[in-house]
Amino acid sequence: MSLIQSLAQSGRFADLKWPTFSDVAPAVSQFYSAGKWTPVWTSGGQPTPQAAEMIDLFRGAEFKGLRREDYDASRWAGAIAKLKPATATPLDDDVARFDLAMTVCAMRYFSALHNGRINPNHFKFALTSGPAPLDLAGFIRGKIINSADLPSAAASVEPHFAGYLRAEDALPQYLKLAQAGDGAPVPMPAVSVRPSDNYAGLPQLDARLRLLGDLPANAPPPAGAVYQGALVTAVKHFQDRHGLATDGVLGKGTVAAINVPLHQRVVELDLTLERYRWIPPTFPQPPIVVNIPEFRLRTLRRQPGGFISMAVVVGRAMRTQTPVFADYMKYLVFRPYWLVPMSIQFNELVPKTRRDPGYLAAHGYQVVDGSGNVITDGVVSDDVLSGLRSGAYQIRQKPGPKNALGLVKFIFPNRYNVYLHSTPSPELFSRARRDFSHGCIRVAEPAKLAAWVLRDDPNWTPAKIDAAMNGSQTIQVNLKNPIPVLILYSTAVVTPEGSVHFYDDIYGYDKPLLAAIDSGPPYPS
Repeated sequence: MSLIQSLAQSGRFADLKWPTFSDVAPAVSQFYSAGKWTPVWTSGGQPTPQAAEMIDLFRGAEFKGLRREDYDASRWAGAIAKLKPATATPLDDDVARFDLAMTVCAMRYFSALHNGRINPNHFKFALTSGPAPLDLAGFIRGKIINSADLPSAAASVEPHFAGYLRAEDALPQYLKLAQAGDGAPVPMPAVSVRPSDNYAGLPQLDARLRLLGDLPANAPPPAGAVYQGALVTAVKHFQDRHGLATDGVLGKGTVAAINVPLHQRVVELDLTLERYRWIPPTFPQPPIVVNIPEFRLRTLRRQPGGFISMAVVVGRAMRTQTPVFADYMKYLVFRPYWLVPMSIQFNELVPKTRRDPGYLAAHGYQVVDGSGNVITDGVVSDDVLSGLRSGAYQIRQKPGPKNALGLVKFIFPNRYNVYLHSTPSPELFSRARRDFSHGCIRVAEPAKLAAWVLRDDPNWTPAKIDAAMNGSQTIQVNLKNPIPVLILYSTAVVTPEGSVHFYDDIYGYDKPLLAAIDSGPPYPS
């Protein structure tokens, strides 16, 4: 048995930084058995041009949002040196060890680019229909080891979403900034600094905002200690890029965001690229996308007048978080009833009804049985209250402008019972942070979204949609072609204009993902 075969079948190779390679061991054995266990990355005992190009990719892994040392970037010089003895040909064992290390690292690299490193289900992200696992053995043998253009072949396995490509393009800039250092921090003021106030930290603020690109390079430096002019405009620009209220006020939240270390911004871009690799690569049509930390919905199909983008309200952090998943919108309902979830019924409405038997009627609720028959829409008796407490009866809110779902809901059936809907509380959309719901997603411009969803049906004009939303009937409209809906979680977003935005990790999802990546391969399944 050759050394390659012995090591490949053992699933462990001490020469690697991460020596256990059970994550790719079956593919490694398949790869070498197809070539009768012979080396492929050397010729005449020296690295092939393709091996050299792969090592270049390993060394530049950070430009893909990966860790260069996960692919032994600093070890290749030593491994190559062993193939170049001064007076003798390379030993067969050295060739074999070099070859196996190349294959394991290449498989890990391509798998990470194609599928990501961590299975999203590990974090209860229901993206079960993501990219099919790459045939690593077939891809490397067929597309890499004899490639005339290896970088292009490598790029072919990456996601081709526009947002992914933009984030990848922005990463070198932030790597360069992080390498240069953060500079002096902007002093945290004792009280909020408003435009026209004096502020001793203007030099640090000026330097930081120039570094980040929010203050133009040709802007004049501050004269004196008054916070005004171009610096105020730059702060507002920064606030807009970071999901903060764009008031130009230097409060604690804004200053803390300005001082976030640049290496953390690199990490946020890295994690965004990782999560993009979890997304199903093909949809029958461009999806509706909601990014939870950004509190924003976008459509990815261009319509006359451009893409649709609007503010949303998502589930509360730590209590009723909106889940991450993908599904298909199949119908929408104008003037919907709201069948109150049992958790809200038990925890919120039953206690209020116990204190005030007229509470439900005053707020437009009905009590219904399991078949939807109305038990009462008036004062709740003790017997009806008992049925509500046991779950035999359920609470339903009647359609109308005060209904919690507003005047239209958009349904993509899923196990979470989450959907898009309008709201009778539009004032929440003016907030910078918008996690206020029980998990469903409230949209700021429901009529506009309804028109987009029904764009292929000429019968549903904007006037008819307005009439349906403000009429007297509940109307369900089934879609001939279901529309994909993708609920994402990205704390870094690069706009089509190239502006890099960062958002608070409101659900705390970045830290456990980073910890899992830090643990190195083989990663949790």
